[in-house]
Amino acid sequence: MKRLRGGPECSRSGYLFLLPNFTGFLLFVLLPVLASLALSFCRWEILKDNTPTFIGLANFRKLLTSEDFWYHTYNTMFLMLGIPVGMMLSLALALLLNRSIRGIKLFRMVYFLPTVTAGVALLVLWMWIYEPLYGLLNCTLGQFGVEGPNWLRGGFRLEFLSWFGMDPQCYWSKPALMLMGIWTGVGGYNMILYLAALHTVNPQLYEAAQVDGATRWQKFRYITWPMLAPATFFIFIMSLIDGFQGGFESAYVMTLGGPAGSSTTISFQIFNELFENDRAGYASAIAWFLFLIVFVLTLISWRYGGKVVHHD
Repeated sequence: MKRLRGGPECSRSGYLFLLPNFTGFLLFVLLPVLASLALSFCRWEILKDNTPTFIGLANFRKLLTSEDFWYHTYNTMFLMLGIPVGMMLSLALALLLNRSIRGIKLFRMVYFLPTVTAGVALLVLWMWIYEPLYGLLNCTLGQFGVEGPNWLRGGFRLEFLSWFGMDPQCYWSKPALMLMGIWTGVGGYNMILYLAALHTVNPQLYEAAQVDGATRWQKFRYITWPMLAPATFFIFIMSLIDGFQGGFESAYVMTLGGPAGSSTTISFQIFNELFENDRAGYASAIAWFLFLIVFVLTLISWRYGGKVVHHD
């Protein structure tokens, strides 16, 4: 066989094939990212100012001392409490669907369907489920003699929070959005990743455990769970990143960030600062501070979480 040799023509052809993708990356990713970094050090009200005004670190000092920013950060992290629950349910569903039974592909498709369903349509459906008077959830609770709350607008008080200097007024909006997020994501990409990881487990390990008289729980505890560690670690990292960046679409459609800002996340605040308050510089500063948070937490997760992950 002849050995192919590269030359100037081959190199030029390769560069031409890469040019469209590189141009798109340059125009729509790299340049906007660099522009937002520059704007984070400026004050620019797009509709009023012709050009940005350099103000140094003033935007970052403002957000670090802003009660609204830290409250929205708390909202974001509160919604992320559903990540472990969603991961456990995705793993349980993957275990159930990792079977050679008739029609299993149909079940996998049905559980994955909410992931590919149009986002706004799904959110409108959940708005009907949460409707306080005739919604599916409150009507179901009413069958058991339980009066359901106004999930997206109502609130309740936890007086013990005032002992710690916190506002005792709480709202149902965050638990409602968290429940919807868990339902949407259980049969999604996390389940697919767990299914793929389960197919990499050597069946001979289970056979050996069966000979030794291991129970189903022991097989899961000492074989399945350790072998799924790399997939679990990857899913956790990606869920952490998505959690900090998410929350905008559902809050914008279902609650508009309310009531009283209880469902406004960091990403929603960036949208409000840019498109509602016309403060491009401050919005860019929040976006870069969010990037810093995600970057640091990812490094910490890789530094300490990687120690407990075995890839053999």
